[in-house]
Amino acid sequence: MLVACLCFSSCKKEEDEGKLPNISFKTDAGYTSGDATVAKNTAVKIGIVASKAEDNDLLTKFTIVRSVNGGADSTMYTEDLAGSKGDNYSYDLSTSTTTAQSEKYTFSVVNKDGLINKVSLTLNVE
Repeated sequence: MLVACLCFSSCKKEEDEGKLPNISFKTDAGYTSGDATVAKNTAVKIGIVASKAEDNDLLTKFTIVRSVNGGADSTMYTEDLAGSKGDNYSYDLSTSTTTAQSEKYTFSVVNKDGLINKVSLTLNVE
């Protein structure tokens, strides 16, 4: 009986561990939330919302990287998250398209366990 209880509790523990943090694009009016083709000199607003997936797995870091024309990623912004930002986090990126090119934006959030979840979109500037 003791072995069965131990096995059951260890299985349950494994199910509760390892959940990726939540992250998604804001889809309200005025936000770009998916791949898009835009004209040069256009203002673009991209927003994300993120939250912890488990009570004890607080968010610890938020990062935005950008790559141009399929090139290497370049970090645009990074923030260590603490306090209430560890539970829920929101960020808005306002940018302007100035050159005809492909711009990929990747937004990532890391939790206390070191698990990373990402969302990305590409702006094709014409």
